[in-house]
Formats: sequence, C-alpha cells, structure tokens
Amino acid sequence: MSTTLSQTKIAFVGAGSMAEAIIRGLIETKVADPQNIYVMNRSDQDRLAFLRSEYGLQATSDPLTKETFLRVADVVVLCMKPKDVEKAFAELQPLLNEQQLLVSVIAGLSIAKTEALLQTNMPIVRTMPNTSSTIGLGATGMSFSSKVNATFKQVATQMFEAVGTVTIVEEEKLEILTGVSGSGPAYVYYFMEAMIKAGIDGGLSAEDAHQLTLQTVLGAAHMVQLTQENPAELRRKVTSPNGATQASIEALDRFQFSEAISQAVFRSAERAKEMGEQIAAPSPVAKSS
Repeated sequence: MSTTLSQTKIAFVGAGSMAEAIIRGLIETKVADPQNIYVMNRSDQDRLAFLRSEYGLQATSDPLTKETFLRVADVVVLCMKPKDVEKAFAELQPLLNEQQLLVSVIAGLSIAKTEALLQTNMPIVRTMPNTSSTIGLGATGMSFSSKVNATFKQVATQMFEAVGTVTIVEEEKLEILTGVSGSGPAYVYYFMEAMIKAGIDGGLSAEDAHQLTLQTVLGAAHMVQLTQENPAELRRKVTSPNGATQASIEALDRFQFSEAISQAVFRSAERAKEMGEQIAAPSPVAKSS
C-alpha cells in the first residue's frame, strides 16, 4: 500500500455525520482523492446522492457494489451505530482481508471484541473523534492493535489530522479520553447555555447574552492556545483579590463546579465502557418452565 493517502482507497461503512466529517476533511485538505473514497449504507439513497454530489466520491447501498468497494479498499472505516454492529459485521466478515487496515469509529467497542466478532487478525485502529471534527477542529483519541505497522499508523494519523488533532493513547485510556474530549463539547455548550440564561435573567437581550458568551468562550480558548499557559494560571491572573471574579469563583466552588465536571468526565467514560460491553452481547436465554 502507498504511504500517501492520495493513492489510498478508503471505504466508509456508514454514511452519517462523523463519516462525512472525516471525508470532508480528507478532501478539503487534499489529503485524499475523492475518486478513491467509497461510502456505503443500508438504504438511505438521498444521503448517498447528497454525498456523491457534494464530494464527488463513490457511494452505494447495492450489495454487489458494496462488496466490490470493500474488496478493493486499502482502509475500511467502520462508522455504523453500535446497535447495527452485529448485523453489519456478519456481512463484512467474509469480505475483509488481513492486508487491509480496519479503522473503527464505534464508541466503546474494544479491539479484542472487534477481532472476535470479525474473526480476524487484521490490523485495527480504534478511534474516538468528537463532533468538532465536523468543522475541522476535532480532537481524536487513537489506539493501535499490535498488528498495525508504522505505515498504517501514519495513514490513520494523517486521516484524522485532516479534521483536527490526534492523541495516541493505550487502549485502556480511550474511555477516559471519551469523557474528556468525546463528550467534552457538550459540557462547554451546557456551560454556555447557563451563562446565556443568567445574562438574560439579569436583563440582557438574548442576542447580547449569546454574543457576549460566545466571544468570551472563544477568547478564553484562544488565550490558552496562544499563551501556552496553564488554565489555572490564567484564571489566577484575572482573579483580583476580593474582586468580582473571585466572588464568582467562590460561588462556583460552593456549588462544587469542579467536582461536577469531574463526575461528568468519569460517568461518560463509564457509560462508553458499558455501551461497548453491550455490543453484540449474547441475549439471556429464557428458562423453560
């Protein structure tokens, strides 16, 4: 297989928003050639027609064409929902080969379980991108099976760098990474919702509360990025003794703000693990009377 993604044939199984985000990133950054990108789903023809017209790629739900796409692919990206895994894997299993790279974007599904369900020794990359990938500012966690060679590591990393940053971790750390960056955008949106509501409750117009909150969060994130300082240090710098900001931080502490975020991260990690364990788990056998 070529070490450059421009000649690599990539097949996406599943055509949802995350598949589209990765595809858009690959094409817009000119990392991959649209003619070498194949997309397939079960039945949504409108979705496939949109992807074809928008990106100039090849897309199908026809079983024979899907089979062709899968057999010629260098990289197969699994983007289906967890509930569809068992059925999809049963169809995929005879079509994949061990010269291909398998990239999983399925939350919670371990490499070992993927190998067991597909009965394969293929090299597998397990990833956890977040929704900011849809605008090219994603944070993706990535783990490799022992079969993934240096070339495949480079290919997988390049693919997800097309939609943001990539952090490579040992697989057992992917759940906590899910709690931090996978679910993380939602914490920030929830925080922004609360700030906007407080601004409105205090008498600001909805438009002003929204704009002030947005610019504040944007500015704070850029400040951390540009100064490379620890957020705790930046917070100290803007917190004058006995000032308005100190009073507000004390109010957050009274309501255990830090503990709440910590609990959210750990509960997200725990839930991701639970979801992975539920995928294709055998149904309990009903006892005969």
